[in-house]
Amino acid sequence: MGERSLTILHEVSFKVNDGEKVFLCGPSGAGKTSLLYTLAGLEAPTAGEVWIDGRPLYALAGMEQARVRNQIMGYVFQNYGLLPEFTALENVMLPSIIAGHPEPDRAASLLNRVGLGNRLGHRPAELSGGEQQRVAIARCLVNSPQVVFADEPTGNLDAKTGSAVMDLLLDLASEEKRALLVVTHDSRLAARGDRQLHLEDGRLVD
Repeated sequence: MGERSLTILHEVSFKVNDGEKVFLCGPSGAGKTSLLYTLAGLEAPTAGEVWIDGRPLYALAGMEQARVRNQIMGYVFQNYGLLPEFTALENVMLPSIIAGHPEPDRAASLLNRVGLGNRLGHRPAELSGGEQQRVAIARCLVNSPQVVFADEPTGNLDAKTGSAVMDLLLDLASEEKRALLVVTHDSRLAARGDRQLHLEDGRLVD
């Protein structure tokens, strides 16, 4: 930050196994989102390494990093991150289009599985918050990633809708046998995972 140096994460080290559901908890400002961005290849660390599928992510060339993010990782943003001019079907298809093999049938199947089979042609502005988040979940799964990152996926939703969205995310991760790493401040949601990690002031604590 200008001439100031601010260290966000300190000696953070852990492993997530195939198919494991891990919840990353901690107070606001603890560094949860920064950690998720770093793990997902969106924010390069100034020290340390991120390994995925047996390879150090940030040692890969730029195009290979992009391929890993597109095909091996899925990401669910708190603010949905949908393109407003695209329909639900087009938004879900987007990662497969970028990968060079459009998957309209899989995209439609995923939208049907998240309860939006009758909303394929709707744009984000025509969907509720919960529906937009379900589109985002379907999109993150379209390329069959090995690991799914979700940053406060229920943070913008009311309690009932948020619980339903989390049910969906956990169920789909189990069905698709994906590792899942979720950032949340809600201890009740976190209790539904296989394991919890607690971050305070940029450090993992017991």
